[in-house]
This record gives sequence, structure tokens and C-alpha cells, in this order.
Amino acid sequence: MVAEAERTGRGIALEDLTGIRERVRLRKPQRATHSSWSFAQLGAFIAYKAKKAGVPVMYVDPAYTSRTCAECGHIDRANRVSQAWFACRSCGFVDHADRNGSRNIRARAEELWRRGAQSTAPDPPPTPQGGAGRKRSTTASGARCASPGL
Repeated sequence: MVAEAERTGRGIALEDLTGIRERVRLRKPQRATHSSWSFAQLGAFIAYKAKKAGVPVMYVDPAYTSRTCAECGHIDRANRVSQAWFACRSCGFVDHADRNGSRNIRARAEELWRRGAQSTAPDPPPTPQGGAGRKRSTTASGARCASPGL
């Protein structure tokens, strides 16, 4: 994802899912699966790599992104026909639910960017200096690779 954003000169928009475990209520059989979600870890990995590559990252409010029509902006719980499909009750727009939601996330990030918001990717953690970890080398193409430390 980061490599594609860097190649195309674009940024990355992510939903700010802080507190999702406290907000979502589930039946008992679903709790174990829900607790194993690693949204924060995935976001941290993306933000870390984006920061190193100079790719901006914007975290947006996730409220109603799956119920909002990306074409006309109409918000309705009934717009979400199923887990997979979105159909706007106002304008008739039909799309895959995830694609529609991602378009809403992108639009929110673009609006924040237009208003002058800066990238919200945290600084990468400091890398240890010295012999700890793996040795880094460069291939003939200039790509970095890691080899096990001796």
C-alpha cells in the first residue's frame, strides 16, 4: 500500500478506530474473533512505513462511512443492503459496500487535506545503533535486504 502511494504521489487514508472494542457490542461467540482484530497494529505498520517513505497518512472519523452514499451523500441505515452491497435509497447508486465506504474515507481525508491538516503518521521508533538486530546490505539493484546477524 505504501509503495503504491509513494509511486503514484498520493497519501493514505485510514479510519481512526480508537476505542472500537469499547463501542462495538457483540454476542458471546463473536467476542473472541473481535478481540483478536489488530487494527492498531496494522495502522501502526502502515504509518511507520509511510513516514519512512514520506507518504502522508490521514486518520478520519469512521462514523457512517458504510451508510453514506459516496455519490449524493445520503445517510441511511437501509442503504447497506447486505454485508457486501450498498444501494442508496435516495439516488439509486449501487456499489460494493467496501468500495463505497473507501470512497467516503477518501473524500473525508481529501477534505481534511484541503483544510490544511498535516499527516498524522507518528514518528517511526528510533532504530537501535550498534550490533543489535539484523545486518543490512544493499543488492545490485539498490534494494535493501536483511540477513541474519552472525
